Amino acid sequence: MATVHLRIGDLVWGKLGRYPPWPGKVVSPPKDLKKPRGKKCHFVKFFGTEDHAWIKVEQLKPYHPHKEEMIKINKGKRFQQAVDAVEDFLKKKEKQGGKEQVRYKRLKIVEEDTRSTSIQAADSTAINGSITPTDKRIGFLGLGLMGSGIVSNLLKMGHVVTVWNRTVEKCDLFIQEGARLGRTPAEVVSMCDITFSCVSDPKAARDLVLGPSGVLQGIRPGKCYVEMSTVDPETITELSQVISSRGGRFLEAPVAGSQQVSNEGMLVILAAGDRTVYEDCSSCFQAMGKTSFFLARMMLILNMVQGSFMATGQSQHTFLDILSQGQMASTFVDQKCQNILQGNFKPDYYLKHIQKDLRLAISMGDTANHPTPMAAAANEVYKRAKALDQSDNDMSAVYRAYIH
Repeated sequence: MATVHLRIGDLVWGKLGRYPPWPGKVVSPPKDLKKPRGKKCHFVKFFGTEDHAWIKVEQLKPYHPHKEEMIKINKGKRFQQAVDAVEDFLKKKEKQGGKEQVRYKRLKIVEEDTRSTSIQAADSTAINGSITPTDKRIGFLGLGLMGSGIVSNLLKMGHVVTVWNRTVEKCDLFIQEGARLGRTPAEVVSMCDITFSCVSDPKAARDLVLGPSGVLQGIRPGKCYVEMSTVDPETITELSQVISSRGGRFLEAPVAGSQQVSNEGMLVILAAGDRTVYEDCSSCFQAMGKTSFFLARMMLILNMVQGSFMATGQSQHTFLDILSQGQMASTFVDQKCQNILQGNFKPDYYLKHIQKDLRLAISMGDTANHPTPMAAAANEVYKRAKALDQSDNDMSAVYRAYIH
């Protein structure tokens, strides 16, 4: 295959990781953003999303020769909006006599249909502007449904990331995308300035920190540890204390969202703990989420409400009709109702995890002497669904508890 020579200003189709080819333009990278070592690549600004990324030359194709081919294989409203943005750019360029603008203008972001099935990454830059990645070394432990999307977006925005996962094969894709591999949690923490963790439950979070070759063995004064798993207050307190006892800095930052939302870089981060760590994580939170808040213990409350909502027992069509009207409508509700109607329970957020969150929220309510009757009732429905072997299905599979 002949080598394609590209220059600054050329329009291209760029493919990044698991995402489909997307129209973009070769631009000059920021002065403080280093080019990845050992890779022949170009810095590309993508149309319609305002995302930027280093793309390997073998993942780039000239725009015009491949336009018809790409339009045939790619669908979705957001993709069409991106192509329209390219055409608008070309029309403006033609009117200006082919002269390049000195200052790049932000492309108009057309309001999207949030129910589109086209999945793209890191919309956060479209909202918050271009991200300048921190120069701190980032570690990430746990590459499950949520962690995988988070790491992809961290890498996409130029962060230097070292990854670890209990099943090491899950690291391969991210190594190909430029991540480094840590052999143990302790090694990752010792190599990095800020280490994030995103695992399934309180036991896994404790084991990761306190177990053999765990995080605690790599903590040194000044090292930052960010717990993104949704766990109970007692576990957070314990982890914060042991990290701090070694001179480390601790932040809890659970995320609200699903696998799709994680892939899109549109999570909501609810942080509490060391405010300076929160500030140090600014570019990371911009890469993985549409917004972040410095709060306290909100994640369990949100998941309690979300889980209770889904456990409402109604007929399929009645359920969908009621929840899709007026102020009750939302992307979350629409997606879950469609899952139920289609019998598609591929996990976007595991049923077993939402039941865990309900259990932890109920326990937190007990500690504060605060009644949680709806959460307690919903928890019983999820327990019934687990008994029907729905644990590893999407949370919307709770509906099956009503029909068996």
